[in-house]
Amino acid sequence: MSAPKLAETFLHLGLGATAVPQPPFDGIEWYEGYGMRHGGDGAEGRLVSQHTFTESWPSWEMHPKGEEVVICTAGAMDLTQEFPDGTRKTVTLGPGEFAINPRGVWHIADVEESATAIFITAGEGTAHRPR
Repeated sequence: MSAPKLAETFLHLGLGATAVPQPPFDGIEWYEGYGMRHGGDGAEGRLVSQHTFTESWPSWEMHPKGEEVVICTAGAMDLTQEFPDGTRKTVTLGPGEFAINPRGVWHIADVEESATAIFITAGEGTAHRPR
């Protein structure tokens, strides 16, 4: 038996220190089902996922109910955060480096070649806006 791959089978970290493997990720609609499965955990639930990017993100995102940890595992990405007062901060993440997206802070990533990252996200209420 082979172990699941985080890029295909995300994890939900929930109440009572649970860790629940999720159905295979199959696109943006997957998130709606995730909310139905684990919405009862509220702001304390966390989604652990891994994504590989070969281009910059098409939109900004923001998590209003909690912080997000971004851990780069391969390649490099420029993570830009936009704070409520309008100031922006950009950090370049390489393998083994991480950043924390604070609650309520808009963020976006730019990728020149390729980057893989693990995300630990308080996803309830996540919002997006155009680049």
